[in-house]
Amino acid sequence: MNFTKAYDLLSEKLISWVDAIIKLLPNLALAAIVLVLGIFISKLLRRYSLKMIRKFSQLETINKLFASFMYVVGIGITIFTTLDILNLDKAVTTALTGAGILGLALAFAFQDIAANFMSGIFMSFRHPFNVDDLVKINQEIGKIEAINLRDTTIITLQGQRLIIPNKQVFQNTIENYTSTGRRRLDINIGVSYGDDLERVKEITLKAVEPLNLRDISKKIEFFYDEFGDSSINFSLRIWLKSTEQINYLEAKSQAIMMIKKAFDQHHITIPFPIRTLDFGIKGGQTLSEMQVNLQKTKED
Repeated sequence: MNFTKAYDLLSEKLISWVDAIIKLLPNLALAAIVLVLGIFISKLLRRYSLKMIRKFSQLETINKLFASFMYVVGIGITIFTTLDILNLDKAVTTALTGAGILGLALAFAFQDIAANFMSGIFMSFRHPFNVDDLVKINQEIGKIEAINLRDTTIITLQGQRLIIPNKQVFQNTIENYTSTGRRRLDINIGVSYGDDLERVKEITLKAVEPLNLRDISKKIEFFYDEFGDSSINFSLRIWLKSTEQINYLEAKSQAIMMIKKAFDQHHITIPFPIRTLDFGIKGGQTLSEMQVNLQKTKED
């Protein structure tokens, strides 16, 4: 008797399942079609989004990441649509809730990584520098070696590899010496108070004019700056046709040698720091009027 009841119960369950599957066949067929079409459209979306993002960003890592993100979005929409066709609404709601909670937890746990990651994305669109550009970041000067999602790597002028988190790069001042294609050389010099300033200016400009690293399309600039303690100081500004650090240092070295040679030939003095002791100040005595007593002491 118990066997008969068990058989009948099992038969009813199987029949109900078969009926449910038969009723669900149209939805299963539609869900399969949606799934295949969704995967195909997601691949197309990844391909065209990659082409589109390359027009705005030259960082290939970011470009591929964006394309993959669009593919995942397409696949996610496809999966949720397929589950909805199969009347699995509760599964969709549970999945969305779980994804939201997981995303919030990850945001708190990896906020520094996320900040560096987002900074890398913004930098790829802002495009402040390229690989091999000579830049100054956080008081460090070097050439850009690599631009990654989380950090930027530069090779300093001393040859060390420096890895800077993108958050620090994005939030600090960046000096790009390469982007304009030219660089200015500034030299500060002082001449004696006894020299003719017009003559000094003429000789200085004539001395550095043959500098081979100079950008001849730019005028050499000469300005007197101040009355120094022992000299009249001026600044010389020369635009160079190269931004490379080695060329900058070479141009500076050549310019200094040219100016020194010209000053020597024309007897222009670059004075040493001098301190004058004036004993004839008001209320005092001159040195000639002072009596100097030398007392010789004998030791027992």
